[in-house]
Amino acid sequence: MNKILCIGEALIDMICTDKGKSLADGQNFLKKPGGAPTNVAAAIAALGGHAGLAAKVGNDPFGQHLVYTMQQMGVDTRYMFRDAGHFTTIAFVSLMENGERDFVFSRGADSQLSIEDMATVPLPEYNIFHFGSATSFLPGPLYEAYKSSRNKALQQGAFISFDPNYRHDLFKNNQSFFISNSMEFIASCNYYKVSDEEAMMLTATSTLGDAANALGEKSAATFTITLGKEGTLLCHKEQSKIIPSIPVIPVDTTGAGDAFVGALLYLLSQKEVASLHHLGFDDWQAMVHNANKAGARTCEYLGAMEAFKHLNNAIFE
Repeated sequence: MNKILCIGEALIDMICTDKGKSLADGQNFLKKPGGAPTNVAAAIAALGGHAGLAAKVGNDPFGQHLVYTMQQMGVDTRYMFRDAGHFTTIAFVSLMENGERDFVFSRGADSQLSIEDMATVPLPEYNIFHFGSATSFLPGPLYEAYKSSRNKALQQGAFISFDPNYRHDLFKNNQSFFISNSMEFIASCNYYKVSDEEAMMLTATSTLGDAANALGEKSAATFTITLGKEGTLLCHKEQSKIIPSIPVIPVDTTGAGDAFVGALLYLLSQKEVASLHHLGFDDWQAMVHNANKAGARTCEYLGAMEAFKHLNNAIFE
């Protein structure tokens, strides 16, 4: 089994449980561990994979809760660094009636993961690296550590996965910077996942087909464009196909995309190392079919970690 290292932010989602109310109107909030790469690592571990998480949290009760929860999920937390000078990052999330979300961030320790921190991580032990960016393209130590780790992963010939995880609240005043950095990662990774909205935003297009064509011209990487309940568009070399999802009644879509990526990386981790860069369209189609199931099932629970407790190999049957 290949070892997977997820790099990026770890944070606390404060989920407004007054469903259908905006953050301005909501009164009740539920604390849940979150952060895109954190969710991906937890999903991988829940499915039985070997996932480590490189991230920084505050030396506070929220940070303690994050580390403990990841340990309980089976994630290797040796490289979840504590920062006494910064509080754990918090994201406030509201849930609309259709299960969609609205975000506001209060950023803290996640931004402080540094090149010096990453120098203590034995990167050659890992065959697959996942970069989940949400906050990683904001200025600060994490930005430098993120790009440096990507470069080292490239040098050692590892399989690199990327998910831009665009959040308008974070980049509304500097979207071009986010796009340029995302396209740089897309050009150098082996696989990436974007939502339909992200695909059109990154390529300045207005249709799914135009976005897919534009992305295909930017990189030789295999990529998927998630389409919500409609499934996932898989693009591999010259072939593409929409892989249908399964029907569910959504409670909370938080973490659905991360569960999809986690399941896909778990399935990749079961492959021989030498084959990771040479998989065919049929291989990818089978993996996306199963990853869709993981993403859909996650929507049936409130909070990503609660959903991941119900992930296991049985969902692939």
